[in-house]
Amino acid sequence: MTQHPDGRYVDDAPFDPDAALQQLERADLDAPNWILVWRKFRTHKLGLISGVFLLLCYLMLPFAGFIAPYGPNERNDEHLYAPPQSINWFHEGKFIGPYVYSMVAEADLETFQWKFVADTDTPRPIKFFCEGAEYKLAGLIKSDTHLFCAPEDATLFLWGSDRLGRDVFSRILFGAQLSLTVGLIGISVSFFLGILFGSIAGYFGGRIDWVINRIIEILRSLPELPLWLALSAAVPSNWSPVAVFFIISIILGILDWPGLARSVRAKFLSLREEEYVRAAEMMGASSGRVIRKHLLPNFMSHLIASATLSIPAMILGETALSFLGLGLRAPAVSWGVMLNDAQNLASIEIYPWTAIPMLPIIVIVLAFNFLGDGLRDSLDPYQQ
Repeated sequence: MTQHPDGRYVDDAPFDPDAALQQLERADLDAPNWILVWRKFRTHKLGLISGVFLLLCYLMLPFAGFIAPYGPNERNDEHLYAPPQSINWFHEGKFIGPYVYSMVAEADLETFQWKFVADTDTPRPIKFFCEGAEYKLAGLIKSDTHLFCAPEDATLFLWGSDRLGRDVFSRILFGAQLSLTVGLIGISVSFFLGILFGSIAGYFGGRIDWVINRIIEILRSLPELPLWLALSAAVPSNWSPVAVFFIISIILGILDWPGLARSVRAKFLSLREEEYVRAAEMMGASSGRVIRKHLLPNFMSHLIASATLSIPAMILGETALSFLGLGLRAPAVSWGVMLNDAQNLASIEIYPWTAIPMLPIIVIVLAFNFLGDGLRDSLDPYQQ
């Protein structure tokens, strides 16, 4: 094998007319499963880009307080419903670095609303690695250092401010910590219950299978949204935001496991008759070992793809509950809590930037769906 000047590799071996063109390479047959999965997954461009994007989002969560220029509940009474500010680099043809103009609120006597006028005469350079509102880095280390801050005598509302003068951009970053984490906690509860009950029903069958199936049918027959609302309304209002967050996560996980349990049960019913399962049982392997070592690994690809497709449902569930005022409540910050302030359509028409929290929800849900599609296709590398 030699390399051509244009970068291609050319096989310098003599041509064999009897060679099978479709024959697989020995290296492919001996390759570990994860290498075959990665080869297939990286050809799924949308799934690969979505996976990298989600990885960056979750790596950003511990540092949200450092990236955000303001605290999650930091108010500016003189800039209620302030519009988004643009970051400029040149002033009167001269490069002076990133800066903003200070905004001055003036009363509009025709519309009886406050309007913000930019002072374009004096640029205000943005400060970097500056002191600001205190936060906890990764929820543990107290710090007041921010990546960038508003200049003195000016504001820095990249995506505008809400009805209380709080920075929408900073609140979205802090809200991601709860909105993205609730899906991971919920899916952990859902998968534990779904795999536990589904594997027991599918492996043992009989009366146990009948009882678990009736429980699944009862839970699946209940209307999901009203049941969410009823369970969320039962959470005491005097609980701390952290306690409410974990309860909401557990509620979402408990109500999501029947679908997964039914899939696991159907797969186990077909796998338990395989010869390798019977051989393990004849050699004295316990039921738990057969399930853990022989049955679940053959079903793991479906579980991984199902997890990536279930997390968006958890995020949307928390958003819906918080939007209706029955999930997380202020002073907790999540995307659903922020959308709760944007229920008034007249307010959105006048101040459209208050609906910006919808955008990260849409982007995250689409990214998880694309990632799930890519994993579902690549976890069976032998299909082509």
